[in-house]
Amino acid sequence: MRIMRKAAVLAVVMSGAGPALAQGKSPQDQIDTALTRANQAGIPVTLLESKIAEGKAKGVSMDRIAVAVERREAALERASKAIAGAKDVNAGDLSVAADALDAGVSEAVLRALADTAPRDRRAVAIAVLTQLVQLGYVPQAALDRVNDALKRGPDALLNLPAAAAGRGTAQLPTAAGGRGGAAAGPPASVPAPGGAPRPTTPGVKPTTPAAPTGRGGRG
Repeated sequence: MRIMRKAAVLAVVMSGAGPALAQGKSPQDQIDTALTRANQAGIPVTLLESKIAEGKAKGVSMDRIAVAVERREAALERASKAIAGAKDVNAGDLSVAADALDAGVSEAVLRALADTAPRDRRAVAIAVLTQLVQLGYVPQAALDRVNDALKRGPDALLNLPAAAAGRGTAQLPTAAGGRGGAAAGPPASVPAPGGAPRPTTPGVKPTTPAAPTGRGGRG
């Protein structure tokens, strides 16, 4: 009797496993599905094709490329919906918007910036917003600073991350909540526009180079 029951259970399990196995997709199938979804959502497939090419150039396995493409397509689709109300959205806007969502920017904050930023500075504004969030700003605080910089001109926007770091961290609203000291704020070193960040130790403020001393090396 027990043998019959086990056989019946096994038959049920195998009957359910058949469709599951049939639904298994190869990495290329996953990529093709993501490209189809992007096309249906009105997302430029070049944004995904570039990621595929980058992965292949780096020798990344197709399994990992497929997963990365699926995730990127999902982020681009969310970004597309979030900034759908903005005028003349292009591939560059969509790409940085997806980066912002991946960094933790809320869809509401992203939408607010996309709707108000001038068309010719929208992508830069979103990229700067993302930088500030990655540095520790809560999204709303980052949005306020970006909007203020937009009012002061292109240079103020481009220099915002570096300028924010130069003012210290004591009054910096961070994702941890409240206004903390150096440990709660963003890294003290922020890359200048077009530059690369200098390595820092978490929680430790980099020392400022001493001013030149007088003659003979005496202070």
